[in-house]
Amino acid sequence: MTPTQRIEDYALIGDLQTAALVGKDGSIDWLCLPRFDSAACFAALLGDEENGHWRIAPKGAGHCTRRGYRENTLILESEWETRTGTVKVVDFMPQRDTAPDVMRIVEGVSGSVEMSATLRLRFDYGSIVPWMRRADGSRVAIAGPDSVWLRSEPRVKTWGQQYSTCSSFTVREGEKVAFVLTWHPSHKPRPAQIDPLAALEHSTHDWRTWAARCRYEGPYRDAVVRSLITLKALTYAPTGGIVAAATTSLPEELGGVRNWDYRYCWLRDATLTLGALLSAGYLDEARAWRDWLLRAVAGDPADLQIMYGVAGERRLPETEIPWLSGYAGSAPVRVGNEAVGQLQLDVYGEVMDALAVARDAGLTSEEHAWNLQLSLLGFLESTWREPDEGLWEVRSPRRHFVHSKVMAWVAADRAVRTLEDYPALHGDAARWRAMREEVHREVCEKGYDPERNTFTQSYGSRELDAATLLIPRLGFLPPDDPRVIGTVDAVRAELGEDGLVRRYSPAGAAADGLPGREGTFVACSFWLADALRMTGRVKEARERFEQLLTLRNDVGLLAEEYDVAGGRQLGNFPQAFSHIALVNTALALSGEETAG
Repeated sequence: MTPTQRIEDYALIGDLQTAALVGKDGSIDWLCLPRFDSAACFAALLGDEENGHWRIAPKGAGHCTRRGYRENTLILESEWETRTGTVKVVDFMPQRDTAPDVMRIVEGVSGSVEMSATLRLRFDYGSIVPWMRRADGSRVAIAGPDSVWLRSEPRVKTWGQQYSTCSSFTVREGEKVAFVLTWHPSHKPRPAQIDPLAALEHSTHDWRTWAARCRYEGPYRDAVVRSLITLKALTYAPTGGIVAAATTSLPEELGGVRNWDYRYCWLRDATLTLGALLSAGYLDEARAWRDWLLRAVAGDPADLQIMYGVAGERRLPETEIPWLSGYAGSAPVRVGNEAVGQLQLDVYGEVMDALAVARDAGLTSEEHAWNLQLSLLGFLESTWREPDEGLWEVRSPRRHFVHSKVMAWVAADRAVRTLEDYPALHGDAARWRAMREEVHREVCEKGYDPERNTFTQSYGSRELDAATLLIPRLGFLPPDDPRVIGTVDAVRAELGEDGLVRRYSPAGAAADGLPGREGTFVACSFWLADALRMTGRVKEARERFEQLLTLRNDVGLLAEEYDVAGGRQLGNFPQAFSHIALVNTALALSGEETAG
């Protein structure tokens, strides 16, 4: 299957509890209701139109002529120029009170344009055709626990055809036709109707008020604000958790099996996320993310997971959806993520670092948070010498990953620094200093290749890992240490591809337990720019950063990876990790170091 839409052809709309992807052709091809991790009711993204979509566009038209977000909002405007006139479709999801609404307002810009709309609802990831009927001037679709209402203002000609709901109408200059799609549990009464035009005004005001809080005023403000809006859109507002992406199973290799569910919250993102939010002035969001983190990791430190559900759920079983062919035939389509059961020792360091960053930023913390940190560190003290799967979640035998060991050092280091800076807290600083020194000594002895002057991916390996670019940022070694400079140069030379960076060596990829290979990793490419800046090569760092900005799609969004040969984005979309890295690098290049 060859999809008509590239990954970068999509734009994001959302209501801070779920999100939809809208293509350049005016079709919503992905939407999970009512949460990010719920089953999709539009799944054409991972199959075809029969798996659910909702398209509104001029009759017979293809891709829109131009599109963009309203300035400093998550409100998408797509415009088509036709031989008879110009029309605009405004797509958004207002922040919900009770029920999620998808609103699509068709505006006549000039002339007269004949419009066509097709709504094809398919619940449970495109597998269930609902029963559709008319009620109270609307259409209502019901199947099991799901109920969806569709209405238009003013009413337009609508009919059923091939298990779809079709509409046809003409819009002239100055006219507006609004469509509202509302979901609610089928056993509950229909929720109150919202005025779509009033909701558009409120949403515009809400987003612009939020964006105005960004205190970064540097040369990359537009890119930073767009990335921050994207991170906000990926936030599950009821809990403060931030999902890694809005999608599942968008491939890291077209036609391959590297297709994962990213609609969950990863601990590895914790410190970088907090740094971006705090540095940009978003204390409330940083506090909500910190509080989500504390709730999620509470319990036996031996049970710490690498990821959790948006409300802190622990059970995320991985299953395959056989009726979906996958994006561009990239199967299997997966729901859930088996990596949740992996041992990744680096997450202990991520949590310790994140909570240290939060404390230093003035986010008040109760005593139980420090007690939890001591408990996590006590467990790590007895396990850091063990091999693990590492932050890249390899599905191959465990190894002694250098980055995991460095993060164990970070955990001990942050404990020591916290006790030094906050003497009222209790703890054995001497004990954690001893652990810190032991980890540092072992990493420098076993994780460093003196012949090539570089840190490696794992003990005894000759393969490289882009995660070692973080060594100076984490404070493990100073930026001017020859071993740091050598590592940056080696990663740039061996993992680089046209200015971008892969996560690890191709030979290392063959050993990650999966066939095929992936594209360059966007976040790691930003890390290279950071490392170049820290090692004194600011001009090259800025050039790399500005090159990365060109990878964004026309509305400023980034996926997880980039295929250099194919010139296209790969992986789940939009990717929080990529946008977090963009914000942190932009702030650093502007002399505004991120927290931590």
